[in-house]
Amino acid sequence: MSLPDHWLKPLARAGYASRGAVYLIIGGFAVLAAIGPSGTKDSEGALLTLLQQPFGRVLVLMMIAGLGGFVLWRLVQSLLDTDDHGWSAKGLSVRVGLLSSAATYALLAFYALSLLDLWRGGGQGEFSAADRIAVWFSLKPVLLTASLVIAGVAIAHVYKAATRRYADHFDTTEEVMRLVHPVSIIGLAARGMVWGVIALLLFLRFLQTSPPAGEPPGIKAALSYIQGLPGGQWLLGATGVGLLLFAAYSFSEAVWRRINVEDAG
Repeated sequence: MSLPDHWLKPLARAGYASRGAVYLIIGGFAVLAAIGPSGTKDSEGALLTLLQQPFGRVLVLMMIAGLGGFVLWRLVQSLLDTDDHGWSAKGLSVRVGLLSSAATYALLAFYALSLLDLWRGGGQGEFSAADRIAVWFSLKPVLLTASLVIAGVAIAHVYKAATRRYADHFDTTEEVMRLVHPVSIIGLAARGMVWGVIALLLFLRFLQTSPPAGEPPGIKAALSYIQGLPGGQWLLGATGVGLLLFAAYSFSEAVWRRINVEDAG
């Protein structure tokens, strides 16, 4: 029995567009931080920025719907292997990465719901979801596992960019792909670099004798780390441009990616 592609395909495409919108804001603020006093933002900050715009609640509701579709599509990709990654060590690592992506965007969707008072991670006197995650990331086995998984995701991004494997999943003309290639290569490499910095920060926390019980490093911490390097303003600006191109890559996937739900079921 085939999956209901008449609604899953639009949800998947909306999900890619939602991811693009998130990275459009993150990349934009990274560029602004590189050239002025503006601070960097992470995915949660991107949603807060959306909420502060005219019709912000409507925009965030649309984002929640898109993120929900993206989570569902990631689960289908991973569990039903719609892209034929298989059961090899490499294929399983990709599918685990897809599951991790589903979990990440599910948490982001729940955060967006909490901004609209539609969902709360915990009541008064209880741990919120963020509190629980912070406690987990004070445990060394969790830190080590997360750093290794995220390092694998970073390597996969760079490999995908270098080998142009992303092109296997596009269904469009050669003329369009001539535009998609540079956008995809730079965008994927930039996101891979950011994930690599996150993996490094998690590993450095793992090496501490007593890892702090606080929010685990994410995109904002990675961008701040890049900004603190020699020539950091230039590096941050280049990274921001790369993340803007990753946003464009996500929008390209929303339009031209092959959604293989008819092959699963």
